[in-house]
Amino acid sequence: MNPLHGLYAITDNNLMPDDQTLLSYVQQAILGGAQVIQYRDKTCDTEKRYRQASLLNELCRSHNRTFIINDDVQLAHQCGAHGVHIGQKDSAIEIARQTLGNNAIIGVTCHDQLSLANSAALAGADYVAFGAFFPSKTKPSAKPAPLSLLAEAKSILSCPIVAIGGITVDNASQTITAGADMIAVVHSLFAAESITQQAEAFAHAFNWNE
Repeated sequence: MNPLHGLYAITDNNLMPDDQTLLSYVQQAILGGAQVIQYRDKTCDTEKRYRQASLLNELCRSHNRTFIINDDVQLAHQCGAHGVHIGQKDSAIEIARQTLGNNAIIGVTCHDQLSLANSAALAGADYVAFGAFFPSKTKPSAKPAPLSLLAEAKSILSCPIVAIGGITVDNASQTITAGADMIAVVHSLFAAESITQQAEAFAHAFNWNE
């Protein structure tokens, strides 16, 4: 299976305040069908972040899942993650590639701009992410992006495309039909009563569109 396809689960340190909860929630998501896990923690606790990233890396590799670190190229390198997801203000793609190697997966946030995605792809990004397509609880101030952007990007770009921002089980199929190869979810997955069942529902949305 393509490692960059399907449900892309992003952790949240507010929903997962300790190591045990983090590992439990991520494992439930993996068992439900999450294909990519991104560790996202914006705190300054470097010891905790390294410990948790290392634990998640081990968990993901034991389940043959792709593990990505948000923003921090050095942390991705230190814990042995598959790659890193960077924003427009984070480390340049070239620096990430030099640090992590040719086999690393590098994803780039492109907001609502196809030009940023084009530049990222030319610079060697392995996937690009657009959003927010719907109102987001994680980033309520995120600039909205039209679903038509996904179809336009799909017709131009050869790399996988991630849709992010307010994606739920009810609207996931809209982004997949429009051209998303992956759907990135935070709150709608990890705040669910049953994370495994919710992950299964998201994974099912891809099955309907295949």
